[in-house]
Amino acid sequence: MNTGSSKHYDVVVLGAGIGALAAAALLARRSWRVLVVGHGYRKSTYMYDGVTLSRRPFSFLTASSPAWGRVLVELAQSQVFRRRLVSLDPMLQVLGANLRLDLPPDTELFAREIDREFPAVRRIVDDLYAELARTNALADAAFERDAVWPPGSFWERRETERIVATLPYLQGSAQDLLADFPIEHAYRDVVTMPARFACDLAEGVPPFAMARLHGAWTRGVSSLAGGEDELVEFLIERIRAHGGDTRLTDRASSLVHNGKKVLGVYVDGDEAPVGVTFVVSDMPTAQLLDLAPNFTLPRASFPSVETRENRFVVSIVVRPEGIPEPLAIESFLLPKRGPMVHLQKARGGALDTVLLIAETLVKKGAPLDQAREAVLGTVFEFLPFVERHMVMCDSPHDGRPLWDFRAKEKAERAETAERAETAERAGQAEGAARWAGKRVGKPSWGLWPTHVDRANLRAFGGSLEAEPMIGCYRMADGDLHGLGAEPIRTPLGNAFVTGRTTLPALGQEGELLSAWGVARIITRTDRRKEKMLREMWSKVELS
Repeated sequence: MNTGSSKHYDVVVLGAGIGALAAAALLARRSWRVLVVGHGYRKSTYMYDGVTLSRRPFSFLTASSPAWGRVLVELAQSQVFRRRLVSLDPMLQVLGANLRLDLPPDTELFAREIDREFPAVRRIVDDLYAELARTNALADAAFERDAVWPPGSFWERRETERIVATLPYLQGSAQDLLADFPIEHAYRDVVTMPARFACDLAEGVPPFAMARLHGAWTRGVSSLAGGEDELVEFLIERIRAHGGDTRLTDRASSLVHNGKKVLGVYVDGDEAPVGVTFVVSDMPTAQLLDLAPNFTLPRASFPSVETRENRFVVSIVVRPEGIPEPLAIESFLLPKRGPMVHLQKARGGALDTVLLIAETLVKKGAPLDQAREAVLGTVFEFLPFVERHMVMCDSPHDGRPLWDFRAKEKAERAETAERAETAERAGQAEGAARWAGKRVGKPSWGLWPTHVDRANLRAFGGSLEAEPMIGCYRMADGDLHGLGAEPIRTPLGNAFVTGRTTLPALGQEGELLSAWGVARIITRTDRRKEKMLREMWSKVELS
């Protein structure tokens, strides 16, 4: 079947998630001609009136993962990228009722924190982290091996299952890790909550994934100054350096196929489709197949995933005096009532502001008309001075106006100045002094902001309508002992997925493992390039 295309790429990648871009960079490095189409990708940040707001937090938990290390080694960027990273101290912070626990990277300081907050379970905590160290050492050894995650063919399954057999805690529940702690002990939440937000499962995090994700938070967390946008730019730069093309602002309208395999991709605005040999996407399989008109699923049952929860995000821009100095970059809030919140601290767009990115999990279909207030309620419970020092607040997900508190501040300052001048003219020295004093202080705004229509955000990267939230998934039939969900191969031949639905239990690391598997499968279809890859690895940098 002739697609009628004047352009042809070996691989077209739809999306700009970490898995999709890692696969694109690896394939471009291996001399495949690659095109990346953003397909609805939006930068993690947008602005209004010089102030930066965020669509989603980004915690780079795979900096120490062998899955990311292999990508860097093949791209010959290990040393260059390492200079971009900044280690967090503390790695994270947990705030709850009568609880403030910092988890620093220094083991002695960590022990002091446990002695201060949880002296009664010090021995149990020590045993837990010794077991986590053992589990993560085995996981590192497993994920360093060249395999397909999750596997598809007989030989892939045989190879990957041998590796999986070396991993502990593949049976049972996550509570098995915490069996020695008293029931409802607060430290159970310290372990489970960070893992819960790092995972893409909606419920029931498997025990091995719990150990792996909590280990990612507690064995040294690194951050990038530019967050997710910096990581995307780094991978895009590598793709272009190896001859790939990128069109992040474009999206695919449909796939061309012959009923068995993909042949081309229609990109919005193009008259003819782009010819392709392979398509890789970070979408769920069902969404990718929706782009293939008249494609009929085979009779064989195909595992599916269902979105059960979504990540609702609120940006809170605050003046620095409203933020306690000990607040960590990464913190988790456990309120008495209200939603649990993952709170990330970043610099605001203006020099005199701080951006707090608050993320919570909401059930699919839950109304969002009061979700912003619920998240703020949790934040105010632990950071009470944030309310009176708020500058701006917005969520891209609820479709409601942006809240701008600066106009209220200006109005109150103007009112105090006017009353002071009136008192001065009337000779009321005492009243003038009182109102002049109020001019110096900052007013308590409460929640009476100026509402900014979302149409005013479009010029600054925002959206007029409510943007879709990132989903957390429930698997119909889990694979790999609950770690895997969808296969990386789709029912449409030569079309692959490497997103949050392939290994949702492992979060970011799952996306990178899937990306490596997709790159390996595609590379092995060309013996010449596979031989070139083997020769390249014999000369690759040591790191």
